[in-house]
Amino acid sequence: MIEYRLIVKQYNWNTVPEEQMNPSITRQVIHGETMTVARLRLKKGAIVPQHQHVNEQISVMESGQLRFVVAGEEFVINGGEMLTIPPNAPHRVEALEDSLTIDLFSPVREDWIRGDDAYLRGLK
Repeated sequence: MIEYRLIVKQYNWNTVPEEQMNPSITRQVIHGETMTVARLRLKKGAIVPQHQHVNEQISVMESGQLRFVVAGEEFVINGGEMLTIPPNAPHRVEALEDSLTIDLFSPVREDWIRGDDAYLRGLK
């Protein structure tokens, strides 16, 4: 018989550190074994420049309105809506209103763990 030891962790967004990525975007991040969950606050007018990653992404809009341009196609999502972005698809985001989104990534965002997120910090 194979024994499994489950490591269960409970989180509360109120206790997850909020990192100021640039003047218009903050991020909170939780890394699991096979996925990353991020909570981002974007001020109206914030831009996430075009980038791509090996991770599949699901963006769940809590509030506000974001314009995504994914592989040249535009999508506007509002609070209560979701958008899936396939792996390696080039995409950019513009906040049309102050917004709060939960982004789920699979596999884990190893680039964020390494600190390779200059595109979010306005350094790229």
